[in-house]
Amino acid sequence: MNYRPSRRTRRLAIGAAAVLVLAGFNGPALYNFASEKYHNYKINQPEYKAENGHWKIVDIPEKYRINTIHAALLQTGKVLLVAGSGNDAKQFDAGTFRTTLWDPVKNTFKNIPTPADLFCAGHTQLPDGKLLVAGGTQRYESLEGDVDKAGGLMIVYNESPDKAMTLKKGTRFTGRENGKTFVSNANILVPRAEKKTDPATGKVTVTPKSARVYVESPKKGKQHQTGTQDQYVVEGLKGGDRKNIYGIAQKLSFDKKDFQGIKDAYEFDPVAERYITVDPMGEARWYPTLTTLEDGSVLSVSGLDEIGQVVPGKNEIYDPDTKKWEYLPKTRFFPTYPALFLARDGKVFYTGSNAGYGPADKGRVPGVWDLSTNEFRKVPGMSDPDILETSMSVLLPPAQKQQYMVLGGGGVGESGKSTAKTRIADLTKDNPRFVDGPDLYEKARYPSSVILPDDTVLTTNGSDDYRGRSDSNVLKASIYDPEKKEFRDVADPLVGRNYHSGGLLLPDGRVMTFGSDSLFSDKANTKPGEFEQRIEIYTPPYLHQDGERPELKDAGKPRKTVRLGGSVEFKSKDAASVEKMRLIRPGAFTHVTNVEQRSIALDFKKTANGLRVTLPKDPSLVPPGWYMVNAVNADGVPSESTWVKVPVSASAETHETTAESPPVTPGA
Repeated sequence: MNYRPSRRTRRLAIGAAAVLVLAGFNGPALYNFASEKYHNYKINQPEYKAENGHWKIVDIPEKYRINTIHAALLQTGKVLLVAGSGNDAKQFDAGTFRTTLWDPVKNTFKNIPTPADLFCAGHTQLPDGKLLVAGGTQRYESLEGDVDKAGGLMIVYNESPDKAMTLKKGTRFTGRENGKTFVSNANILVPRAEKKTDPATGKVTVTPKSARVYVESPKKGKQHQTGTQDQYVVEGLKGGDRKNIYGIAQKLSFDKKDFQGIKDAYEFDPVAERYITVDPMGEARWYPTLTTLEDGSVLSVSGLDEIGQVVPGKNEIYDPDTKKWEYLPKTRFFPTYPALFLARDGKVFYTGSNAGYGPADKGRVPGVWDLSTNEFRKVPGMSDPDILETSMSVLLPPAQKQQYMVLGGGGVGESGKSTAKTRIADLTKDNPRFVDGPDLYEKARYPSSVILPDDTVLTTNGSDDYRGRSDSNVLKASIYDPEKKEFRDVADPLVGRNYHSGGLLLPDGRVMTFGSDSLFSDKANTKPGEFEQRIEIYTPPYLHQDGERPELKDAGKPRKTVRLGGSVEFKSKDAASVEKMRLIRPGAFTHVTNVEQRSIALDFKKTANGLRVTLPKDPSLVPPGWYMVNAVNADGVPSESTWVKVPVSASAETHETTAESPPVTPGA
């Protein structure tokens, strides 16, 4: 039989001949061009996708592009993308704060009015499906030499036991001795003084109360700084108020000014698609962690306060019913954005991961924290304990095994140190300790890990150096199998991502990645970096397999509410092929921190029309809120998610709180 090449084969042969002829003129350039073409061809082949998955960049219209710092999956299936000022001082000065709502199925976007600068806030899922967002930015940092107005801490006292006093932003304070005036940069509430009467003697004592606020001179110039303590008169007050309310400040100077936080808190309503103001926190917080507890209340920890100092161990609880905050009675210090997970028995596990500010020798040791007693039991064995900053932590699936993995990380601050190590702690053991797992693809700060429905974990991106310095972004991705205890390299992402990046599992089983904020855009570190506004979608190998994915449908409407220990039925024509069922909490990711995501194994039985699943009874395993349910077949292919609501359990423990600010215990 005579073989006649196809038209496509002849075209490829002619093209190859042309490449060979031209190669003599420009060999290296053509080689690179050909290599890139071949790589693009290879990664788009069905066989490659089935083995390694596939990445694709999302098309975002210009008016919806933002510097995404925070991302959270909502129970509507849409993704809230939050920039606030987006680490852009010009946007901050202009009061331009951004939030965008993205529908990943329709690929549509909507700009959402943003009430405050939520840049570097904390967030967590609430029992009713709203997203709590608390904290953010009051002031951008100014490096020494860039500060043009004298400023610093003013402590405002109230000696009146009869009333509290609110002083608005812009209040002016003038020194009694130095005669210099300074202006407050935030509203403050100064509590009324404490009045006590001795029952034995009838003697009355009054103890002043105080509040802190950052102040600065309204004018530029060194002549406006101060060098000693002075008492300050509050302008605009009259009579007794003028006597009872006053400020005390030490040196007000041109020292470096750190970022400062805000107390503001909001609930984002995914149905109304708007922010709702709730009571502010007791502490201003920039870089806080919010963790939902087993009774649906929320723990708020750490952050930089209203004068740019790490909150000194004063931690708060938010009640979603009353919309109010109360302090925990005892203090415990953590660096900013600590990875705090709800763990077994309602305790909180601190993996040691964090994302920034705080002393190198304080609050960085992993351990299990009992909120009811404030006892902190250290978990030893962490390798490279000095490079946990900007590491990623994840509760490995299924959550019942209580195994936590810490991936990568870097040195404190702007250190160039990084590691490829992973470390795993099993909290089911009597004396848990960290042991090393397999190495990550490369040394990496800022890696993003996302739990997949098939009980594996996708980890992607990061950089070898601080904020991608010296062109150190890592364009790699791996999938970790907790059963096999090994990584498998998969398709490389198309976009480099480091600081201010993250990833989320979507309801259809894909993964989105967002953000990146490199200091520089070149290897020599001479050109400023630009914020990465593109979103990228990873379609895992399980969605490139032959055949249809399992089907899972609600048996009726409205969507289901199922209590802990309760059962619920789903329709499925593929019930016979289903091997496992998973309950997955939607993520909320920022700054290498996503303490929300968890995948819980469900008991299930096959029925005539589908599947009946039963939830665990443990409220510390399944905190209240909306969850995605996935059926996974024997080939590891998951269904698209259907949603269920898990209400607050009657057996969930509550934690004692107090409305008063606790005393600050140094070193607590």
